[in-house]
This record gives sequence, C-alpha cells and structure tokens, in this order.
Amino acid sequence: MKKAQKGNEKAFLKIFQVYEADIYRMAFVYVKNQEDALDIVQEVAYKSFDKIETLKEPAYLKTWLIKITINCSLNLLKQHKKVVPLTFEMFNEVPSNATDVATSILLHQMLDKLSDEEKGVVILKYFDGYSFKDISGLLQIPLGTAKSVLYRAIQKLRLQVEEGDFYE
Repeated sequence: MKKAQKGNEKAFLKIFQVYEADIYRMAFVYVKNQEDALDIVQEVAYKSFDKIETLKEPAYLKTWLIKITINCSLNLLKQHKKVVPLTFEMFNEVPSNATDVATSILLHQMLDKLSDEEKGVVILKYFDGYSFKDISGLLQIPLGTAKSVLYRAIQKLRLQVEEGDFYE
C-alpha cells in the first residue's frame, strides 16, 4: 500500500485487482449495462490511482473505492439521463450469489423498483456486508438516515413479495 501511495503503478494495480469485481458489481447495479460499468471501473482506477496519496487510512481502501464507484456511477447517470430496463440477457453479466436463476432475476427486478439511494443501501448492507456506520460514511448521509432508508427499502421489498403472491 505504501508503494502504491508513492506512485508505484504495479503495486496499485495489484491492490486494485483485489476489489475490481466489487467495483464492477456496484457500478453495474447503478448503470445496468456492461459497457458503462466497465467504463466506470476504468474511471475509478484512474481517479483512485491519481488520488491514492490522499487516502489517510489504508484499512478503508475498499470503502474509499466503493464511494468513488458510487459517485462515478451517479455522475454518469446524470450525464446520460437514461434509464435502461433490466433484461434477461444482462443477468449473464452480473455476478449473483443466488443459485437459482429465476430467484436471481426476481431479486434484481425487485431491487430495480427501489430508488437509487434505497438500492445502494440494500446492496451495501446485504451484499457487501457494510455496517450502518460505513454506509453512512460512503453515501454521506446521517447514520439514522441510512437505517431509515434500509428499513423503508425492506418494507417496499416485503410489499412487492406480498403483492406478487410470493409470500407464504
């Protein structure tokens, strides 16, 4: 890490590759297409390498990279002002922990109905395992807001399940 902070490209590349899949997944959740997600990964690599010396606490590297990813994703969405519907073909591009394809598709469709803020909090909490404190810092929102956004998102997801006759 010290070598990377001093400008060593090879050291930075080794470190960046550890988190590259997480960065891609987070970008894909926001932009919903492979090309834009890959562009964001490149942008995050460039921006993080350019500013790596500003990272005060190396233990928070992943958090820092995810924050850059979210900001780059939101900036791209603002620039393009586009909405891309999630299609079946896109699921081949998104890594998923679900073993059942139908469950994976349903989960992605349900998450897509949440606002960007809600989706971000749910993914950071349940897919990436961040604490509320970390989520609060990443998204630059108060701790209480992070919690209320998550609980609101859970209620929306629960309602979707109940209305879709998936609830037993």
